[in-house]
Amino acid sequence: MKLKVSVSGLFIALALQSSALFAASLTINISNQQQQPLADAVVELRSLTNPELKPQRIQVAQQQLTFVPFVSAIPAGSEVEFPNLDKTRHHVYSFSPAKQFEIKLYADKPEAPIIFDTPGIIALGCNIHDYMQAYIYVSESNLVAVSDGSGKLTWPDIAPGSYQLYLWHPWQLEPRQPAVLDVVMPVQSAAYQLDIDLSQQKPQPPQRGFGSR
Repeated sequence: MKLKVSVSGLFIALALQSSALFAASLTINISNQQQQPLADAVVELRSLTNPELKPQRIQVAQQQLTFVPFVSAIPAGSEVEFPNLDKTRHHVYSFSPAKQFEIKLYADKPEAPIIFDTPGIIALGCNIHDYMQAYIYVSESNLVAVSDGSGKLTWPDIAPGSYQLYLWHPWQLEPRQPAVLDVVMPVQSAAYQLDIDLSQQKPQPPQRGFGSR
């Protein structure tokens, strides 16, 4: 099945129907408008039973004057560390409604991680290097992942039940009405192809010169 979207959030009612003795696996492949594999797309599956969230602890590093990774996805309540691996100091901040914070000029590693307890999209920036950008997707579900360089993500063991699927990418076109699709999975595994039209490309740092790191 293939669904083309150009919206800020894709809503899919996903019904997993399989034996209670087994979990279903789900593979999603995501492409851009040129049918090229699309990395950095977030897929979130929300269960209608609202299972308890399991917070994580991850890192978003500054390396070679970029944020690594460019897009992260975590359940609400998770902690994020922001280690600086460059020789120059950075000033990390976010003005996003879901989380506003500021880590002023620093090197190495801040003393404490930042807790992201409100679902939403967090846009990161550096007050010293304006071109540095990154995003953190804070989800309402434990089932959230980011597509890799091949545009793929997989969940090997999803419990049977009803879910809502949301799809998001930082550079998708301006939002329109959400696309809605009912999907039935009557077997142990399924694979889906989703397309997103992009408005721009991933930002790149300028070429480094002497002492720029």
